[in-house]
Amino acid sequence: MSQSVATTSSERLSENDVQAIDQLREVYAKLRKELGRVIVGQTDTIERLAICLFARGHGLLMGVPGLAKTLLVSKLAETMSLKFSRIQFTPDLMPMDITGTDILQDTAGGKRDFEFVHGPIFANIVLADEINRAPPKTQAAMLEAMQERKVTVVGKAFTLEAPFLVLATQNPVEQEGTYPLPEAQLDRFMFLIELDYPSEEEEVRIARTTTGDDLPELSHLLHAEDIIRHQHLVRRVPVPDHIYQFAARLVRKTRPNGSTAPGWLKPLVAWGAGPRAVQNLILGAKARAALMGSYMVRLEDIQEVASPVLTHRIITTFAAQAEGVDAKKIVRRLIEETNTET
Repeated sequence: MSQSVATTSSERLSENDVQAIDQLREVYAKLRKELGRVIVGQTDTIERLAICLFARGHGLLMGVPGLAKTLLVSKLAETMSLKFSRIQFTPDLMPMDITGTDILQDTAGGKRDFEFVHGPIFANIVLADEINRAPPKTQAAMLEAMQERKVTVVGKAFTLEAPFLVLATQNPVEQEGTYPLPEAQLDRFMFLIELDYPSEEEEVRIARTTTGDDLPELSHLLHAEDIIRHQHLVRRVPVPDHIYQFAARLVRKTRPNGSTAPGWLKPLVAWGAGPRAVQNLILGAKARAALMGSYMVRLEDIQEVASPVLTHRIITTFAAQAEGVDAKKIVRRLIEETNTET
């Protein structure tokens, strides 16, 4: 094999990076197989969770109760030898319940002093269950930690240990007594991962798997150091120039006031995606390419991550809701139209 892999852009992969991508592809195949011992189906969800992890993004899981969201996230952490914590969001949850707080303790010398007690946010993978049930002040504390990778308590800053991945869930059915995440906070999530009901065959397998003895313990495939190394590798995956242009063109078409927005979109969309969407499209495509063993980002990688990246960043109008047109349908049509222009 040559010393580098050429692309249509100025970027190059070293021979060591090529070998590292091959290793990542093999590890990802083992990860899917290992999770398959416990999780039935959900292959797309597993792929998108892995993309979020290796791209250093966060995911918002949307699905009705009973779709194994908590089990999937906890078993993902188990296969990667990562510290996992689950936070059940409730209306009375306070920021200190997440970040931790100073507690007055007796010291060896008989004096009393404040000692910081770490909250559940100090983990590698954090499941924020029903994040929209907590009040905005608590949501803000969580989202600050997601963005800054650190928390501030009583004027003292604490850095969160890498890797750090937040996977939040929302129940799309019951909205009474909830505090919907504002659009600016939704934008902090790299992916919106939608979980659907399993097929009949999968539901039979679920019944067989979960109504027997205890679930099997999964093998540890990766450690924190391995994940951090793969995260750096993903950032080095080359992106051809036309892929950058495709991503930017696709995102700009979501903005109804822009000159490139198609005429059919303008009455359906109130607000389109911002520049962070372009960044996440590229990062998500880089991670997917590496997981699939590709030495550069391909158009299909962008197409596969476009829906989870853009759906929660597009705000539809009342007219769209009246016509039964949601953001997912709009993104699908935009991808088809943008494909014909390449």
